[in-house]
Amino acid sequence: QVQLVESGGGLVQAGGSLRLACAASLSTLSRRAMGWFRQAPGKERAFVAAINWSGGATYYADSVKGRFTISRDNAKNTVYLQMNSLKPEDTAVYYCAASPGLTAASSPTQYNYWGQGTQVTVSS
Repeated sequence: QVQLVESGGGLVQAGGSLRLACAASLSTLSRRAMGWFRQAPGKERAFVAAINWSGGATYYADSVKGRFTISRDNAKNTVYLQMNSLKPEDTAVYYCAASPGLTAASSPTQYNYWGQGTQVTVSS
């Protein structure tokens, strides 16, 4: 059974940093694009960042561009999201997702495996 397990969430003050990790049980992770999404209370799940199979291409939502960095270590079957200069509006449950394809995408419909989520809370 495929599992994606996020970690690294928590409570941080505005301006602080967190690093999320997503460990996958997928042996084929290196042949999949990966993404991070987030969902705040009362809102739909929103795209945050995505990375292609090799790590050579990354994409970001405008709201996090310049502050967040997505990366991957295929040898460790792990994807990361470095979040700097955090704002209260970044507060949400963050989910990692695996795509069946090689190319990164921003739509959640392009991903077929999801983690359980990790809470990020940014205080003002």
